[in-house]
Amino acid sequence: MNLLKATGTIGGLTLVSRVLGLVRDSLFARYVGAGFASDAFLVAFRLPNLFRALFAEGAFASAFIPMFNRKVGDPQGRGLADGLVFAEQALAVLLVVLVAMTLVLEVFAWPFTLLLSGRFNGVSADQFAFAVACSRYTIPYLMLISLVSLLGGILNSLHKFWVNAAAPILLNLTLIAALLLFHHHDPLITARNQAIAVSVSGVLQLGWLVWACRRNGVALRLRRPRLNPDVRRLMGLIVPAAAGAGAAQINLVVSTALAASLLGHGAVTYIYMADRLNQLPLGLIGIGLGTVLLPTISRQLGAGDHGAAMDTQNRGIELALLLTLPATAALVVCGEPITAALFGYGRYTAADSHFTAQALAAFSLGLPSYVLIKLLTPGFHARQDTRTPVRLALWSMGINLIGNLALIVPLRHVGPPLATAIASSVNVAMLYYHLVQRGHFRADDRLRRRAPRLLLAALAMGAVLWRGQDLIVPYVHGAWFVRFAALAALVCGGLVVYAAATVVMGAFSRADIALVLRRRRAE
Repeated sequence: MNLLKATGTIGGLTLVSRVLGLVRDSLFARYVGAGFASDAFLVAFRLPNLFRALFAEGAFASAFIPMFNRKVGDPQGRGLADGLVFAEQALAVLLVVLVAMTLVLEVFAWPFTLLLSGRFNGVSADQFAFAVACSRYTIPYLMLISLVSLLGGILNSLHKFWVNAAAPILLNLTLIAALLLFHHHDPLITARNQAIAVSVSGVLQLGWLVWACRRNGVALRLRRPRLNPDVRRLMGLIVPAAAGAGAAQINLVVSTALAASLLGHGAVTYIYMADRLNQLPLGLIGIGLGTVLLPTISRQLGAGDHGAAMDTQNRGIELALLLTLPATAALVVCGEPITAALFGYGRYTAADSHFTAQALAAFSLGLPSYVLIKLLTPGFHARQDTRTPVRLALWSMGINLIGNLALIVPLRHVGPPLATAIASSVNVAMLYYHLVQRGHFRADDRLRRRAPRLLLAALAMGAVLWRGQDLIVPYVHGAWFVRFAALAALVCGGLVVYAAATVVMGAFSRADIALVLRRRRAE
C-alpha cells in the first residue's frame, strides 16, 4: 500500500469536511455569537463528540480492526466470510449496549449536563433547562455514529478508506443547512435547531455507510447477542482503548467544564472555536495517517514482517512532522488575522475573535503531539495491547487536570488549552519511551536527520509570517471574498517559504520530490 497516496485520499476528503466545518462555524458565529446560547449548544455537542472520539473513532476501531483483519487473513479460515461473521456477532452485542446507553443518557441528561457545564457559572432554571434539552437532542448521535464506526472499520480493513472518510461531510452539510434554513433572530432557537440537526446527520451518515457496504458486498445480518470468546475479547479491548485513544477529548471535556463553571459566558465558545481551527491540520494529517497505519501495521505484524512495520511508523512520523510543524508555527503567530477572517461576522465581535486567537495559540503548541499520539498508539493496538496506552493516558489526564486548575484563573480562557497541549506532549513522550523500551520502535537515521531540520524550516516560516502578517490584517474585515483572498495569500506565502526552507536546510530534497512524482505516474 502507498502510505502517502492512502493518507492523501483520506486527507483530501477530510479537507473537504474540515473546510465545510469552517463554513459551519463561521455561520454559527454569525447567527449565534459567543454567549449562553452558543455555550449551551457546544456543551451539548461535546458529549457526542467525546463519545465519538472515545468509542467510535478511537476505541472501537483500535480493537475491532486488528481482530477483523486476523479473521480475514487466517490461512485456515474462509477469509472475508469469517470476518463478517465476527462483525455480525460484534454488532449484535454492540447494538444492545448502545440502545441501553442512549436511554440512560436521555433519562439522566440533567446530571450529565450539570457535570459538563458546572451549571454555566450560575444561570436561571429556565436557561439550564434549555441546555438540558439541547443535550437530549444530540444524545441519539452517540448510538448512530458508533454503528457508523463498525461499518467504517470493515471498509477500512478492505482498503475502502474514502467511504468512511467522507461520512463527516454529511454532518457539516446538515448543520450548514440548518443554519441557513432555520436560523432565527433569537440565538437560543438557532442553537436548538443545531442540536436537532446533529442527530439528523447521524441518520444520514449511517444510511451512507449501509449503502456503501452493500455496494462492496458487505451486508450484516442481525443476530441474537451472545458473549462468545471473540466478542468478550473485543469488549475487553474496547474499554482500555477508549481512554487511551480519547485522552485529548477527555482533556477537552475537562477544559470545557471548568471554563463553563468558572469563567463567564462565551469562554466555552472561544475554546471550542480555537479547537476547531486546531483540529483542521489534526484531521487532515493525524486522522488520515492513523486510519491508514493501524490496518497496515496490523497486516505487517501478522505476516511477521516487523522491519516493515517499524519502517511504516518511521515514515508516518516523518510525514506528520513535515506537515504539522509549519501548521503549528502558522496558527501560533497568525491566529489573530485567521480568527478575524473566519469568525468576525454578525454577533461574533472583534473581542471574541481576539480571545479565540489567544486560545488558538495555546492549543496549537500541542498540535504535533496530538498527531503523534494517533501515530504511536497503533504500535500498541496492532499488537493488541490497549492497556499500556490507557495507563499512560490516565497519567496525561491527571496532568491536564492539574494544569487546568493551576492555569485557568491566571490565564482564563488560555489556561485550559495550554494545559491540554502540555498534557498531550507528556503523553507522546511516554508512548515513545515505552515503544522504544520494548523494541517495538526505533527512530531510523533518516528520521533523526530530518526531524530537527523540519523544525528549523518551520521556525523560519513562522518568522516570515510574523513579519508579513501586518500586510493582510487590513483585509480580514472586509467582504467574504476579500477575507478569503487575504487568507489564501497568507497560506500560499507560508507554503512557499516553508517549501524553500525545507530544501535549503536539507529536510526535504528535490530527489524526494522527484521520487514522489515518479510513484504517482507509475500508479
